[in-house]
Amino acid sequence: MTRIAFIGLGNMGGGMAANQARAGHDVVAFDLSAAALEKPVSAGCRAAGSAAAAVRDADAVITMLPAGQHVRGVYSGEIAPHAKAGALFIDCSTIDVESARAVAADVTRAGFRFADAPVSGGQAGAEAGTLAFMVGCADADFAAVEALIGPMARTVIRAGDHGAGQAAKICNNMVLGASMIAVCEAFALAEKLGLDPERFFEIASKSSGQCWSLTSYCPWPGPVPAAPSNRNYEGGFATAMMLKDLKLAQEAAAKAGAATPLGAQAEGLYALFDRLGGGGKDFSAILELFRGNAPMAAKAT
Repeated sequence: MTRIAFIGLGNMGGGMAANQARAGHDVVAFDLSAAALEKPVSAGCRAAGSAAAAVRDADAVITMLPAGQHVRGVYSGEIAPHAKAGALFIDCSTIDVESARAVAADVTRAGFRFADAPVSGGQAGAEAGTLAFMVGCADADFAAVEALIGPMARTVIRAGDHGAGQAAKICNNMVLGASMIAVCEAFALAEKLGLDPERFFEIASKSSGQCWSLTSYCPWPGPVPAAPSNRNYEGGFATAMMLKDLKLAQEAAAKAGAATPLGAQAEGLYALFDRLGGGGKDFSAILELFRGNAPMAAKAT
């Protein structure tokens, strides 16, 4: 049995920690929100009173936190000073590349192993243990990282050294955000032209317009029963989270001197949708912006 400290039990972390407990690991969990601990504890995790208490005696530490400053703070202030020697640290947060590399440098100097391993698959994937992990770590550490991630994963890919996991994640989500906008624009146009949306889906899904945003996560209700569009865009991957990832991509592009005009346009559109009240909805709900539906369109005028 491996003892795992799991820090950060929000929409993603709660399901991920629960899957580690179901796999037979001894999981000691901590979150600043007591309510967030309820799901993992009911699945067999043990609650800790602080991050420092959770990591004490742990063989591995997994974190899932909101942003770079939180990751930097908890690793420097609570994890590294209290973890046992040689522990494996895996940060599954989606953060800026610079923060991931800075944390890696600090903790490896202190004798720990570290991987940045952001995920794709949303809350449903976290619950089902079918997430895709993009890993940045030393080549020698990857086998241990892959084994530990296993109960939470469908796919685990080493992207490269420290920071490469974050780079892969923000590039992937820039593709996802822009492609979903294109699919939503097409559905809105098809509707305006009098083309039945389900017939358009049937055609596009078998033609050159086929993509994941269309056939696996269709923004129009009906064609893909598991998509959030059939649940009033509840659950899934929130617009506010997509916007966060697109901002990270644009910040990285600016620092690297890369031209990402479609990524910039996608960020602007999701920022607008967020300001109009769509931040809590799944990101595919941006379809409603292009359809001109209330309340979002009404707020825009």
